Amino acid sequence: MQKKISKIPFKGTPEQEAKLKEVIEANKQDKSRLMAVMQEAQEIYGYLPMEVQEMIAEGMEVPLEKVFGVASFYAQFSLTPKGEYNVSVCLGTACYVKGAQSIIDELQSELGIGVDECTEDGKFSLNACRCIGACGLGPVMTVNEEVYGKLTTKEIPEIVAKYK
Repeated sequence: MQKKISKIPFKGTPEQEAKLKEVIEANKQDKSRLMAVMQEAQEIYGYLPMEVQEMIAEGMEVPLEKVFGVASFYAQFSLTPKGEYNVSVCLGTACYVKGAQSIIDELQSELGIGVDECTEDGKFSLNACRCIGACGLGPVMTVNEEVYGKLTTKEIPEIVAKYK
């Protein structure tokens, strides 16, 4: 599954940029530290927009293609911002066979976004994940740390309304 790139305009602050420059400065002599720099950048910004990837590439003196390749390959990196409420639907085998795709479809309709996207107001993000270890409760979704199990599509509007 190819990662989506955010359509929401980048809104980095001068403080975030200063922190990132410190991280890059401390690591730029060792190209093998690229992933560590990217991890710290994601901690600072919450995700890795193209503008941040460009700063990392320039500061670490590596091709932008390499930074983007790492960011798009590893699941730990996100190219889209996370919402205040990060909604995640388990697509592990047990949840999938119990109807997880219909839960995702209903959430996409309710939130007006696709998987790996964030609402324009920054309130919700939606993603699919692999097994979260609650197979007996399938289909399962989380909203931040709150777990919802044995879901039906009819419950989705009410759950989303709790967070609006």
